[in-house]
Amino acid sequence: MKRISHWPRVVSLCALAWCLSSSLPATDSPAALAPWSAVGPHAIETLRTDWRDAARDRVVPVKLYFPKAGAGPFPVILFSHGLGGTRDGYEYLGRHWASHGYVVIHLQHPGSDDSAWRGGARPMQALQSAAANPTNALHRPLDVRFALDQLAALNQTNSRLRSRLDLDRVGLGGHSFGAYTVLACIGQRPGFGGPSLADSRIKAGIAMSSPVPARVRPATYADVTVPVFHLTGTRDDSPIGRTGIEERRVPFDRISHAPQLLLTLQEGDHMIFSGRGAAGRDVARDRRQHEVILASTTAFWDAWLKGAATAKTWLQAGGFEAALAKDGKLEKKSPVAADAKPR
Repeated sequence: MKRISHWPRVVSLCALAWCLSSSLPATDSPAALAPWSAVGPHAIETLRTDWRDAARDRVVPVKLYFPKAGAGPFPVILFSHGLGGTRDGYEYLGRHWASHGYVVIHLQHPGSDDSAWRGGARPMQALQSAAANPTNALHRPLDVRFALDQLAALNQTNSRLRSRLDLDRVGLGGHSFGAYTVLACIGQRPGFGGPSLADSRIKAGIAMSSPVPARVRPATYADVTVPVFHLTGTRDDSPIGRTGIEERRVPFDRISHAPQLLLTLQEGDHMIFSGRGAAGRDVARDRRQHEVILASTTAFWDAWLKGAATAKTWLQAGGFEAALAKDGKLEKKSPVAADAKPR
């Protein structure tokens, strides 16, 4: 892999969630991607707060997006940022999903957030160290588990959210290091050893630009038993980590005990999923890819968290593929029988 030493170039390539994630151009969604690409019917509200996990002596910053009105309860989506990001990144996803009737919680992971590089003399090296640190790989899934506990408390006590969270319908999304977080929380075996970090409260996952362990064993993904939507692109490379473009599909190929979808965006790169602005790029292509991401991920949540038959049919029976046309490729897998899992 070519070494990148110029810091502005690193920002454009690394999975840094703070990178212009709210600067998407306003567009009219193509009819073929509607209604999921269009802004949903709910006006939304946001809430920033910090949660303290006393057991780990760790503060977890969060940002919530949720419908202003409506009794609910609404399905819940947690989102895990990429390496070097913050809770303020990926705003285009949080706002869009919330407008379609979800309570969305963007987590910030201390140690692998912007504190890993901000103000340092060698940000590239700092990011590489943060990515390789097994403590970060451990704490990220534990942040998710802690957040789910906090949401249970909010559902009972918070004046704006009381009884509005459907904690029986919870999804987890993430990008890059956040995609690792998703997979670890639904059953991927930890690469650093130790017990499973899976949480049975998570019913579906979206993994964007998944990193792959240095050594993939037969049992690495054997315990994943929830539907997952994997997203990548034909240019999905990054100077952080060792996962090559062709390896991004490995989790999709290896997971067998639940429905799986894989979207590969034509000319999609690592940062397209962050919602990065289109300055100096192909504006029309970036705009189209963002619309595809919004439509397909929203339909996935509707299908597997709301049980919407129309959304599931659109994704699985050719409607989305027709809308996608030459902008990418969709692959689908049905679950095999839950036979004896490899060890």
